[in-house]
Amino acid sequence: MTSGQPRLGLPNLGDGVGLRDAHFPHLMRTDPSHWGVDWFEIISENFIDNHGYPAHVLERVLAHRPVVMHGVSLSIGSTDPLDAVYLRKLRDLADHVRPAWISDHLCWTGINGVNSHDLLPMPLTRQSLAYVVDRVRAVQDFLGRPLVLENPSTYLEFRVSDIPEWEFLRLLAEQSGCGLLLDVNNVYVSATNHGFDMTAYVDAVPADHIVQVHLAGCTDCGTHMIDTHNQPVPDRVWPLYVTVQQKTGGVSTLLEWDADIPPYPELIAQLAKAKDARRGVLPDAAPPAAAAAGRALSTPIDFYLGHTDG
Repeated sequence: MTSGQPRLGLPNLGDGVGLRDAHFPHLMRTDPSHWGVDWFEIISENFIDNHGYPAHVLERVLAHRPVVMHGVSLSIGSTDPLDAVYLRKLRDLADHVRPAWISDHLCWTGINGVNSHDLLPMPLTRQSLAYVVDRVRAVQDFLGRPLVLENPSTYLEFRVSDIPEWEFLRLLAEQSGCGLLLDVNNVYVSATNHGFDMTAYVDAVPADHIVQVHLAGCTDCGTHMIDTHNQPVPDRVWPLYVTVQQKTGGVSTLLEWDADIPPYPELIAQLAKAKDARRGVLPDAAPPAAAAAGRALSTPIDFYLGHTDG
């Protein structure tokens, strides 16, 4: 089931960044013409039932830029029933925000009603594919729009998995009609951790279902990579990004930065590297920095949630 249109008929919004509380003061005092971005992505959970200052900032952003809603709690791969309360709140937020689209992750985040606040990998089998396809269709019917799902960064694989992740994404998109948010940093992290060919992964994902690309930084832990969103995009991710832009004819780009967040002008300077890459000039980038001795690392979801009370 495909739309036959690039990006499922959804727009190429250009280049954007995540709306984070560290940058609220800059956005509120700066004329929107000088924000330096085409659009913003919000973490849905940070604005559900939030009617304080973050909501005030969001209203200003909505008046001047397109917004995309990106969630971390849908838990599309969980064996728990879909959370009807969460879905109603998500739909209510979407009715207000009127986002260009709504996205989440191909993962599960909890079981038996307990939220792990992490994006946990799924077994990739024919049985799990059929299960997730049905759940994606149910979510899309409830929201009244296509759902866009992101490939996660993973640190383990299930022995029972018999479908490569890129093939699972292709089949999921074709059978459910969902869109794909291709995080090329996650491809790099998972390829490093599991030893697959990251270029083959990107080549295999169906171009007409790719709605958006994520760029981010990661941390080299020696034996593995962790998706930390706390440093510049590494050197080996940029060629993957260029490949995606070429194969799709252009899709929305979002730079994620969720820990050790730089000042807003520095963030925008990092985002500008995406435009250079599309013009054929690969940015002067380094490999991922090594983890500092004795410093605990966290995946980005730790920073996504509970940090917008400003």
